[in-house]
Amino acid sequence: MSELNIVEQLINALRILPGVGPRSATRMAYHLLHNNIEKAKNLAEVLLYSLQNIKNCQECNTLCEDNICHICLNQRRDNSKLCIVEMPIDLHMLEQTQSYHGKYFVLMGKLSPLDGIGPQDIAFEKMLSRAVQEEIKEVILATGFTTEGETTAYYIAEILHKKGVNVSRLARGVPAGSDLEYVDVNTIARALVDRKSI
Repeated sequence: MSELNIVEQLINALRILPGVGPRSATRMAYHLLHNNIEKAKNLAEVLLYSLQNIKNCQECNTLCEDNICHICLNQRRDNSKLCIVEMPIDLHMLEQTQSYHGKYFVLMGKLSPLDGIGPQDIAFEKMLSRAVQEEIKEVILATGFTTEGETTAYYIAEILHKKGVNVSRLARGVPAGSDLEYVDVNTIARALVDRKSI
């Protein structure tokens, strides 16, 4: 196999990353091969180790090294609240806020009927059995505000309501620090609908 083919394979491999197009992948590949050999080796080792050792938490379904993640093991978390998110990155972003102290469940996807993704293609049944546990007093739906995220939230809410579970949804509104003239019309409309008394 020629050197050019190997480099092209590396470039194509880097293109699987989100937001990385052909030009970015080419720059990354040459940067790794020319400037950072040791860092590139470390990246390869960590990536391989991660692929061999990362698995889904048996309780919340997020990614972790052990059978149960550190959040599920934390005795100080509020067991009465369960926040449902689409992906582990969503859990990570909510944790960054330091304003939620309950438990999580990660669906590992979202419903998308147009793409043929139904409840059987995400961890729906596992989420359902977790959400209807007696200790859960509130399920917070924190799926995205895309069409698929809204569909997922609506579907979950309908089923949980039938089972007598208290369900809430993340609020939407104007981003902090922004002027109305720079906010899209749909966000302003939703902020008006979701307004609250002060």
